[in-house]
Amino acid sequence: MLFLCTANSARSILAEALLNRLGGGRFRAFSAGSHPRGTVHPCALELLRQRGFAVADLRSKSWDEFAAPGAMPVDCVITVCDAAAGEACPLWPGQPLTAHWGIVDPAAVGGSDEQRMAAFARAFDALEARIRRLSSLPTSGADRDELQRQLREIGRMPGAVAPP
Repeated sequence: MLFLCTANSARSILAEALLNRLGGGRFRAFSAGSHPRGTVHPCALELLRQRGFAVADLRSKSWDEFAAPGAMPVDCVITVCDAAAGEACPLWPGQPLTAHWGIVDPAAVGGSDEQRMAAFARAFDALEARIRRLSSLPTSGADRDELQRQLREIGRMPGAVAPP
């Protein structure tokens, strides 16, 4: 599974970490960006640490790593930001399933440290709900069209919302 976002510094990183933990070994998650920032957002790292995730191997990287000749094929590509969903994506080897799971960008939230961390927590919680549902899907022997439908349905689950 490849999670895409423009900067690959927050939402896609959170999704990668979540699926690698919650997928129970059934999935291997990666993340990338169309215009990677080159660093993971400090609030994303702090939130993951607070919730008991290892963060040493997380890094902001380009989606070119996954589209280059000889790259490891991915079974599914999920965009988690509207900007990346609207961009012309590379041709992915192996014709993976695709879906869009739009999540409000927590890195765009200003304010106090507490307000910024709350935005990251909302994005994390929305991604966690979607990834739990993904993790519950039967994948062995599943019909490709049905999996595609389910992935897109998951994208219609409530996403992270701005503070009240």
